[in-house]
Formats: sequence, C-alpha cells, structure tokens
Amino acid sequence: MSSGIADINGLQLYYEIKGTGQPLLLLHAGIADSRMWDAQFEAFSKTYQVIRFDLRGFGQSNMPSGSFSNYEDVRALLDFLGIQTLYLLGISLGGAIAIDFVLAYPSYAEALILGAPSVNGETPSERIRDFWEEEEIALEEDDFERATELNLSFWVDGPHRQANQVDPALRQQVAAMQMDIFQKDIPEDIEEIELMPPAIERLREIQIPVQILVGELDLEEENSLADKLLDQITQSTKVVIPDAAHMLNMENPEIFNQNILDFLAEV
Repeated sequence: MSSGIADINGLQLYYEIKGTGQPLLLLHAGIADSRMWDAQFEAFSKTYQVIRFDLRGFGQSNMPSGSFSNYEDVRALLDFLGIQTLYLLGISLGGAIAIDFVLAYPSYAEALILGAPSVNGETPSERIRDFWEEEEIALEEDDFERATELNLSFWVDGPHRQANQVDPALRQQVAAMQMDIFQKDIPEDIEEIELMPPAIERLREIQIPVQILVGELDLEEENSLADKLLDQITQSTKVVIPDAAHMLNMENPEIFNQNILDFLAEV
C-alpha cells in the first residue's frame, strides 16, 4: 500500500492506493471518512488498483477557505495520479459526488456503483429535514456527542432497530469518524459550487453500467430513490443488502463485496 498528500485545488487531499489493475475509486459517506472502506480496500485490491481518499474537510484532508466542488476535487486527484479511466464506487454523499463526476466528465468512468446514494437536486423528505434541524441545534450548542448520537440513530441504526440491536463495534467505528468531522476547524467563508443543471434532472445522461445497492433496513426514502435511479438510468441494476441499514458496506461486507466483484467482472 502507498499513501500520500495530493496538493490540488488549493488543498491537501489525503489518499491511499493498493493493488494493481483497473483503478477503482472509493468515495466515502458524509458521516465517515476513508476508514469506512477497510473491508473493501483489502478485498478489492486483490483484483483492482483501489484508491480511497478523504474528501476535503474529512479525515486527514483539510478544508481551505473559498469555493469548491467535490467532483472537481475528484477530477484533480485523478489527474494528479495519472488516471484516465476507472470504476467509481460511492456511498451516500460519496454516491452523489460520483454521479456529479460522471455527468461532468463522462469519458473517465467505465462503470458506476452507488450504495444508498444521495442525488444532488433531490428534495429531501420531511423526516430528513427534521433530522438536519435536530443536528443543527446540537451543533449550535457545541454538543458534539448528542449530534453524533443523532447520526448513529438515524443512519447506522436506521428506522427499524434500536441501538442495542446493532453491532456496538460498528457504532463505535462510525462514532469516531463522525466526532472527528464535527471537531474539525471549518472556515466560515466556504461555498460549494453545485453542478448545474442538478444531477436529479440528468440521470438519463448516464450511459455506463450502474449497480445500485441499498440496505434492507435503511430509510424507505433510500429505497425509493434507488428505484428512481433504476428507472432513469438505462444500464442499471438494483441489489438489496440484507441485515444492513445505511452503512451497508460496513455492516454486511461479505455480501456487499461479492455483489460488486460479480458486477465488475461482468463489466
């Protein structure tokens, strides 16, 4: 394995690479950092050149002042590494970034894998908006522990389980990553430049093989959004991962990994 810092777009982006073969880029969720991919980084590197990295403001990557777009950071990282074609795998926020990247730079990606993806431009449900409001109140009070627990309950436990029904090691792993995010020093003048028109209006433009994975125990909104992608992306398939909520790759890695390896083998 090799690791490094890419000086791109005015920031220092931490990345790791392992394996050889066709590059496979992993984009992490918004409640985590690149450590969420531990069970995939090792397994996939036996067949592919796997790259994982921390988005700006996450993990070991900094968050400089000014405007940015995550999909442009992806492009800059690939150019820094000399990668021109690859497979992309993103979960949650990482899925939204992967979709934006494919729409902005369609010549790079040969296949796209989306786990419980967000899609930029999609109207959030009332339940999700209420969650964001609760989280914001906790953060305004500098109550990072409560904000972290809110995220664990909403995303890791999901709507169908109590905390004591979830693997405590999984909750502890995600809690550590989420707490790190909340404690980072983020400048007040940052501005994210969004892809326009937004991805939710452009899904039919995606003309590469796409696999969509959702957790059986995730929010109903996630399954509905996955069906929307399935309907609008021509070469797409959907897989439901059993006994998993939003962090499906961490909760049921064996089934998650095997589905992806089978999909990429066919690609």
